[in-house]
Order: sequence, then structure tokens, then C-alpha cells
Amino acid sequence: MSMTLDDVRNLASAIRGEVAKAIVGQDDVVDHLLVALVSEGHVLLEGPPGTAKTFLAQCFATALGLDFGRIQFTPDLLPGDILGSNLFNFQTSQFTLTRGPIFCDLLLADEINRTPPKTQAALLEAMQERRVTLDGETHALPDRFMVVATQNPIENQGVYPLPEAQLDRFLFKLLIPYPNEEEEAAIVARFGERQGPPRAADLGIEAVTDAAKLTKASKALDQVTVAKDIVDYVVRLIRATRDNADLASGASPRAAVLLSNAARARAALEGRDYVIPDDVKALATAVLRHRLVLSPAAEIEGREVEALVGEMVENTEAPR
Repeated sequence: MSMTLDDVRNLASAIRGEVAKAIVGQDDVVDHLLVALVSEGHVLLEGPPGTAKTFLAQCFATALGLDFGRIQFTPDLLPGDILGSNLFNFQTSQFTLTRGPIFCDLLLADEINRTPPKTQAALLEAMQERRVTLDGETHALPDRFMVVATQNPIENQGVYPLPEAQLDRFLFKLLIPYPNEEEEAAIVARFGERQGPPRAADLGIEAVTDAAKLTKASKALDQVTVAKDIVDYVVRLIRATRDNADLASGASPRAAVLLSNAARARAALEGRDYVIPDDVKALATAVLRHRLVLSPAAEIEGREVEALVGEMVENTEAPR
């Protein structure tokens, strides 16, 4: 039985409710995670240590009821530690595949920028094609495969910048700021009397869906239409990034496609079967911030990519 857009909206509300049992604030981040989930995209979370990036991903996975895997990225991590390897079995005189932690539905790539680019590149094929190749043999990953990666800002010690090809595989890059004073007080009140680190299972978070339902939710996006004037708006916005003197590198056609798909997902999560300009505007920064490269002059002037995206959104005429 197919899922209606009202069903998708109700499912999203249930997931938000479960995550809110543990996570204070970060509503916008959760909304973006839901958009990525139903549009089958990957998410990069960036923020200083101690802002619950990893805990948020764990709570999100628990509410989804998916097969969850986690990799702690370290400087000595090797590609085989992620993908697995073929080991020789002396009893059978044959090689046997030992699958790595990447074989799961939702993979938490924790502190992904603390491992060298060679190891980071092990994720490229998996994120783009949902498969991995070991010793010339291709192995399929689950249809629901999704990466939620966390990283510390580049100013932190011991981090490597993610290659551009790696960054481009992420639908969104979301910034996790420090909470405001009210939120921080609520966090201390909720967790300050607990011993040890918080765990999703101890906070009553339960699975409210499964892989089959999530697949139906993704297929429900077929009910959402994108009018030609919205398509033209997305294209104008993406092309504006290539004509901006403050940017050394603009966004690619892939960015335009992903922004359009994400806008469809946002519309579906709100129960609409059509995309509006506000869907595009709400997601533009998260889709573009990691795909744009400032020019040397803009860097010297202290310009920020987010501000430039905001200016381009404001200056690009939207359909009425």
C-alpha cells in the first residue's frame, strides 16, 4: 500500500517527537535530516566538540529503526577498516568476505575529518552509487543507505580538510552552534543529574518506522510536482553562484538537481504536492555552503559563504 503525503507529514512529526525526547533545540537541524532522509541524501554535521552531533545522529537512527553502524575516524584508519576485506580461509582454501561497518542502513561517520583523504575517499563510491568494490568485486549496500557524518571546524587541531569530491557527495552541510542560554539551562536540567554519557535507549526513544515505510515515504515524493517557473528559479540561483566575483568556484548542475529534489522532499514533509519558492530558499544555504569556494580577495575581506548565499537568494527573482 502506497503512502500519502499526509502519511509522510505524520511520520515526520512522529520522528521529531522521538528525537525531542533527548535533543534540546536543533529543530532546524532535525528538519534538514528528515528532508535528506526522504530524498535519499547524505548529511554533514559540523560544530565544536560537545554540541551533541554524535548523540543527535544516534537518536535519529534509533527513531528510524534502521540498521545502524558507526565508524570512529582516526588518523590511522585504513580503507579496509571501513569497507571490509577478503580473508583467506585455510580450512576451505577460499577467500571469504568480511564486511566492514559500512554495510548498514544508516552510517555515522564520526569526526570524518580526522582521517587522511585517502581513507575518506573510501566512502565516495558508497555515497554516490550505494555499493562498494573489493578486489574487483562489487557488493551492493542497502537501498536505504545514508551517511550522517560529523566533523569539527577546520580551526581545531588534528583535522584534515575534506576533498571537494567528498564534500559534493553530501546533500547538506549543517552547522551545529552552541545552544542559547535557555537551551543550555534545559540541557543541564535534563542531563546534569545523570551518571555517564546519555544514551538514546535510556531516554525512552523508540523506533516509530522501519526501512519499508521509509522507502514508501521516499516514493511518495513522486506525487510532488515542480513547476517550470520553480525549475527556472533553481537554475538562475545556481548559475548566480558562477557569476559572483567573490566566489572562485560556483555550484555544479548536481547542486541544482539536489536542491530541486530536496525542495520536493520539504514540500512532501509539509503535506504539499507542489514546491514553492520558500522551499528552495529554506534549503539553499545548507545545499550550497560546502560547494562554494571563496575567492582569495573575499577571504582576505572576511566574507562568509552563508552571507553570499543569502545575498544571491535575495537578489534572484523568485516566481510569484
